Amino acid sequence: MSKYTIAIDAMGGDDVPAVPVEAGVIAARDYGVGIILVGDESSVHEELQRHKSAALPIKVLHADDVINEGEHPALALRRKPRSSIAITVGLLKEGIAHASISMGSTGATMAASVFALGLFDGLERPTLGGPFIGLAPETTIIDLGANVDCKPSQLVNFGSLGASFERFYHKIDDPRVALLSVGSEDGKGNKQVQEAFPLFQSSGLNFVGNIEPHEIFMRKADVVVCDGFVGNVLLKYTEGLAAAAGQYLASKLGNDNPAVAAIEGLAEAAEGGGGPLFGVNGVVIAGHGRSSAKNIAGSVLLAMQVLDSNFVQTMREDLARVTTRTGDSDDKS
Repeated sequence: MSKYTIAIDAMGGDDVPAVPVEAGVIAARDYGVGIILVGDESSVHEELQRHKSAALPIKVLHADDVINEGEHPALALRRKPRSSIAITVGLLKEGIAHASISMGSTGATMAASVFALGLFDGLERPTLGGPFIGLAPETTIIDLGANVDCKPSQLVNFGSLGASFERFYHKIDDPRVALLSVGSEDGKGNKQVQEAFPLFQSSGLNFVGNIEPHEIFMRKADVVVCDGFVGNVLLKYTEGLAAAAGQYLASKLGNDNPAVAAIEGLAEAAEGGGGPLFGVNGVVIAGHGRSSAKNIAGSVLLAMQVLDSNFVQTMREDLARVTTRTGDSDDKS
């Protein structure tokens, strides 16, 4: 039996509660971890009956409401205090769960996490980042959509958080950190990027300058920093490109061709699973609504690895060193 209990938002995602419930069953069975499924109790129990789960360490906790994509996160949390995501994250604050996972509204997950757990000193908002599609599986892009408008100091802090993740997840001792821009030369980019550049130079990070989008796939950097608007456009464009390329190759070569399967694998890698919400005082995994049960179960394993490594404390200490060097923080600039 695992020493951890993981709370899963059973109402978060595109196919609920079926997919999150199946993920909980897989994780409890394969990893021996305790699972709390949070959602509509009758629906969750109905799904559990489809699986051989009676002997597994799974509990169900009822939630009255669901926060849907498109709802304003902060307003929705106030109107729906008994929503599945609010309860899921709240279990961490209460010490009942060690980590929470949701494939539902990213904004609601962020807002609930900030409200319940708080942020690292010097941060205004949490951020999302992680490995980027199959062509660059060891490159962390940050931010992937959590913060569409960013100050230069926030980008530096994102770089620190991303570097901590690369050291933890990919075992890279001194990750190369770059700014995503329209040119690799110093001074290229908009005002935000230009003002962030000297802050990165004084940050103590292994800053390698600007890179262009195509250089992501050439492994020119281990951490690529951009605001959430750019990052989310990049992510969704790449998802669509991989899917379109698969369809095109299938029409030309046939569905059984190995090249088609390889391209489709890239698309699935772009859409699947979740990653840690960086900057909150707890282990929260947020992910794609189209994630499969296998992907979500993989997020449970990731949460267990994060807990084993004391990653949150390490990330907090790394960020403090960077903000000390730059003499700046999100709430000062």
